[in-house]
Amino acid sequence: MTQRQHRDRASFRTSRRTMLAGSVLALCAGVAGDQRIAAAQGMADPLTPVRIPPQAPAKEGIAQLTDARLWFWDTGGAGEPIVLLHPASGSGLIWGYQQPAFAKAGYRVISYSRRGYYGSAPVDRAKPGIASEDLHELVEFLGLGKFHIVASAAGGSVASDYAFSHPDRLLSLTVSSNQFGVADGEIFAAGARIRPAIWDEIPVEIREVGPSYRARNPEGFKQWIELERKSGLKDAFRQPLKNRITEAMLANLNVPTLVICGAADLATPPSIARMIAARIPHAELVVAPEAGHSVYWEEPELFNRAVLTFIAKHGR
Repeated sequence: MTQRQHRDRASFRTSRRTMLAGSVLALCAGVAGDQRIAAAQGMADPLTPVRIPPQAPAKEGIAQLTDARLWFWDTGGAGEPIVLLHPASGSGLIWGYQQPAFAKAGYRVISYSRRGYYGSAPVDRAKPGIASEDLHELVEFLGLGKFHIVASAAGGSVASDYAFSHPDRLLSLTVSSNQFGVADGEIFAAGARIRPAIWDEIPVEIREVGPSYRARNPEGFKQWIELERKSGLKDAFRQPLKNRITEAMLANLNVPTLVICGAADLATPPSIARMIAARIPHAELVVAPEAGHSVYWEEPELFNRAVLTFIAKHGR
């Protein structure tokens, strides 16, 4: 190889690195704006601790369903409803960063605990019910028409299941840190490949909160753990889905969809999130540059801005 060929190859490698860096910056900045650009350039710390803001007024209640009782809270009002679905960790209590931000933007904000979690009835293994149908009974109990779903982690499987069963009720679907309940194909296989045999032995707070956040914000990490412990979950048993969601079904998901993931997520990294977004018609993707599995908690300003920007485009 000549000296010129060596120079040309080195130049190509440098250009490719520059192009990739620019693509990552653009992806991070697409929804989050100038603040994310500054962070990517080292001008600000995207994980600067943010205190949980004062909450908007909300009423708490118990919804009596056909065979279960669900605890919920509801800010009320005439705004378009946003229903928040919690992960397998936590409960309806975890949305302290989202509740006031979404209410201030003019939305009616609602969350609840699924069976077995804080305030709600335990799961009966003999009659566990279907989580997405519990959600449907809840929204009927609350008298909601069309609404937005915002879900994290295991809540995303419930949200996806609901979207396939009741697409006519949804204005939009936002799923963070979840494989949309997909049970086959390359998405499912990729998720299985990255989980070690000891996955369930890893403490939940390590699986679900990213290392950058744990290093940067020990007080916030402690608060996350406290909310997880308060969830009251004693049984890892999960309610079944109504649909067996296949990878091919994603192409028929006829609901405006936003996919969010954390760059340091151990369970649903950007590679898998990109596969999901590519299979859903017109889906949008946002990557939180330093978050783990709990983007809503680790980078709440980015998460909230992404959600509010997206649902503003898909309201009534």
